[in-house]
Amino acid sequence: MPLLRLHLDENVDPDIADGLRAQGINVTTMQEVGLRTTEYNQQFEFAQREQRILVTHDRDFLRIAAKLQEHCGIIYCPVAVRSIGEIILESAAIAGRFTPEEMRGRVEYI
Repeated sequence: MPLLRLHLDENVDPDIADGLRAQGINVTTMQEVGLRTTEYNQQFEFAQREQRILVTHDRDFLRIAAKLQEHCGIIYCPVAVRSIGEIILESAAIAGRFTPEEMRGRVEYI
């Protein structure tokens, strides 16, 4: 089963990307792709174009996704609800449990 490819929004701690990569998960961040401080729509479009699941603390992405017929998927975790380690473990579990097709249009809350 192919692992999900993830993309972390700019408010997600970059240590999470490092932790996910240590588990063999393909991850990009807004900072790495030069999208830091760009509009939410541009950030969301990047994740869709690159076929990546967006990992975010930001509810604005949930609002954008709610308006669309289809999107690649979102892993949403409110700020300060989980530790960095918990976010890494739960995101990795989601990446290992779902295929890209199964994540289409889906929002997983952690």
